[in-house]
Amino acid sequence: MSITIRKASKQDFPAVLDLFREFAVFQKTPEKMHITLEELSEDERYFQCFVAEKEGRIAGFASFFFAYYSWTGRAVYLDDLYVQEDSRKYGIGKGLLFAVIEFAKENRCKSVRWLVSRWNTNAIEFYRSIGAEINDTEMGCVLSLPGSP
Repeated sequence: MSITIRKASKQDFPAVLDLFREFAVFQKTPEKMHITLEELSEDERYFQCFVAEKEGRIAGFASFFFAYYSWTGRAVYLDDLYVQEDSRKYGIGKGLLFAVIEFAKENRCKSVRWLVSRWNTNAIEFYRSIGAEINDTEMGCVLSLPGSP
């Protein structure tokens, strides 16, 4: 089986957007999915993503961005990582995560940070197995700005 991890290109955006929708359903929050292909294309310079191709089709993605933390400095924030159900157990998620980690190292970042849903025990176990610290004392906050969904 052929699996390739690579940076997403604009030509991948329709497939990536479909995966965003699948991920929103997987997270049990499809109503929160508002991004359109037009918006994604307009924001191309801000959007960073690795995709996983399995046998010629995109089966997973990891979206991320640079962040700066006042206590620790430069970092990469892993926004979302998702692999389609029929493509799990092939090491695709691990490959995507390690691509983000390598990107962070290449850019002299001091950490990679992300959130994980409390109910996603498989992901939690995997993240712990690679040495990630799971911090359950903080809660994520979102403030939607006027004019946005």
